[in-house]
Amino acid sequence: MNTTILVVPCFNEAARLNASAFTTFLQQHPHVHCLFVNDGSTDATAGALDKMAARSENISVLHLEKNSGKAEAVRQGFLKAFTMNAAAVGFIDADLAAPLECVPELEHYLAHSNAEIVIGARVSLLGRRIQRDEVRHICGRVFATLASRILHLPIYDTQCGAKLFRVTERLKKVFAAPFTVKWIFDVEILARFMVTEKDGYSLVRDICVEHPLHTWTDIKGSKLRARDFLTSALDLYKIHALIQKNTLPPQ
Repeated sequence: MNTTILVVPCFNEAARLNASAFTTFLQQHPHVHCLFVNDGSTDATAGALDKMAARSENISVLHLEKNSGKAEAVRQGFLKAFTMNAAAVGFIDADLAAPLECVPELEHYLAHSNAEIVIGARVSLLGRRIQRDEVRHICGRVFATLASRILHLPIYDTQCGAKLFRVTERLKKVFAAPFTVKWIFDVEILARFMVTEKDGYSLVRDICVEHPLHTWTDIKGSKLRARDFLTSALDLYKIHALIQKNTLPPQ
């Protein structure tokens, strides 16, 4: 497969950034490029990322002047990646709760099927090591069920921080305008793909696949708070309205 670009949004991640994990993985998988998006960090993140980029040609950094939130940081990373001639673009959390070793597994679907969207799924199965905070897991299951109902898709885990997309004109349309929600932009991405079905594109259920991750570990220091689950629930209504309107947001 040609170059895969991983967008890694970062806001004040200096204390949790495992530079050696990224550099080691990239040495072993030279076709992968990591594009770190510094989302207006106020700690030492910017300097740490610049040092990483100076040591590896497979790392680059996009600095945003002000904090715009994870959704916009990811979107800006994708827009930059679209100019870098990648065959696939995805995103992964900077804390590596989903390890980089899952990336080749996600790539496999793009290389050997008609999938255009590959989503990591945190499913606790025998032989897998999925370690999650119990409260967050329960809240996440309730949210995922609601999201599945609104999208009318049998999706298990919309919010796993490991996703990979085939670069197409359709994907570029999906990322053209800023997201309307803050935390659950993952769901809005799928909703936008659904909206484009009216333009003759394949049904999302035919090009999207979930891959159960072998490892996931909730990392301390997450910026997700309990009240964000309530905010996300309210944002589901915005996404429902987007689907009902059946039109992408204006650029």
